[in-house]
Amino acid sequence: MRRRTLLAGALAAPVAATTATGCTNGGSSSGTSGGGRTTISYGMWDPLQVAGMKKIIKAFEADHPDVSVEIQVTPFTSYWTTLKTGMRGGAAPDVFWMNAVNLQLYAEGGALRPLDEFIERDGFDMGVHPEELLRMYTYKGTRYAMPKDFDTIGLWYNKELFDKAGIKYPDESWTWETVRDAAAEMTDPRRGVHGIAAEMSRQYTYYNTIAQAGGYVIRDGKSGFGDPRSIDGLRFWTDLIDKGHSPSQSAMTDTRGRQLYLSEKVAMNYDLSAMASQLYAAPAIKDHGSVAVLPEGRRRATTIHGLAAAISGKSEHPEAAWKFVKFLGSRKAAEIQAREGVTISSYAGTQDTWVKSMPEFDLQVFIDMLDYAVPYPASKGTAVWENLQPQLLGGPFSGKGGIEGAARTLARQMDLALEQEK
Repeated sequence: MRRRTLLAGALAAPVAATTATGCTNGGSSSGTSGGGRTTISYGMWDPLQVAGMKKIIKAFEADHPDVSVEIQVTPFTSYWTTLKTGMRGGAAPDVFWMNAVNLQLYAEGGALRPLDEFIERDGFDMGVHPEELLRMYTYKGTRYAMPKDFDTIGLWYNKELFDKAGIKYPDESWTWETVRDAAAEMTDPRRGVHGIAAEMSRQYTYYNTIAQAGGYVIRDGKSGFGDPRSIDGLRFWTDLIDKGHSPSQSAMTDTRGRQLYLSEKVAMNYDLSAMASQLYAAPAIKDHGSVAVLPEGRRRATTIHGLAAAISGKSEHPEAAWKFVKFLGSRKAAEIQAREGVTISSYAGTQDTWVKSMPEFDLQVFIDMLDYAVPYPASKGTAVWENLQPQLLGGPFSGKGGIEGAARTLARQMDLALEQEK
């Protein structure tokens, strides 16, 4: 509740001409520049995507000579704080990256300009983007952001370690039982090698396995962590940890799953499609690493997320901002992004370029998993109940047992947090 109050306060102040926050490619403020051109600002957090974004902006400005775009890069660790401060002080970007975690909070607080009016007026076909992404960025029936990319989670594996163990590589036939058996075979305490790990925050681990177990994280404003199916999904991982086949949560505080995979200390690792280029840059992984679809539990599932472009509810240049947002959602922008190879463009039919950019990896699996991908769970106060997860599940995920009781306690506390959102 307090997060909503703070955000509403940030939006209440009048907005003046926007100034740059964080690193920029120009440093000038939004407004009207020489020759009658309107300058708008674009906020993002990933420096790895700046080169590609500059190419997209160059193409946009060639098609729209009346609008120029300035990039503002703010590290993710301070991005949301900076954005909220910018809204309070009149320095928020005209267009900025939005994620599913914060969409409902910012839409409810009036920070985002609804896009329906523009979409319907211009007849823009939103159906070119995955349905689950569109659902993420729609709140109370209103569309608030334009998808630009997506990511799913795959099972990365080390071929050399599999060959040494005489185990066939993972494929679509793999199940949880297959993973358990392979992880047991791969684990070698003498060499400090584990069979499997999970990268990203533990949230992705929780959400993928809960979905694969047929459970749910949040539904109709209620937590699903106490559902027996969800607990079974969580137990899949705690069993691996208890048997020493996967590093514990406490062990991965200092060394993350991705680093363990890169250093060939784990044979398998759950990780994002967006990390393919980083893994490709590691000679050993490029040489004998690859990726498969996630193993099947009670059902097939993977978590889908993706970034989108939103227009500030206080932007003084909504028409120019919409022109840019519409371009970001176009095939032309998607193809430029795909050629850069950093992430998967969400525009239908443009993913093949990304898949072919790293032929040593079978990246097509990330596209194939769209058929059964489930959206990253979110509410107005996602961060509030996500912060409860490491506190309450940290023990069981560090080999201390008790996953059922911890999950049910989390469900009760999460329900209280969800009730406060109403």
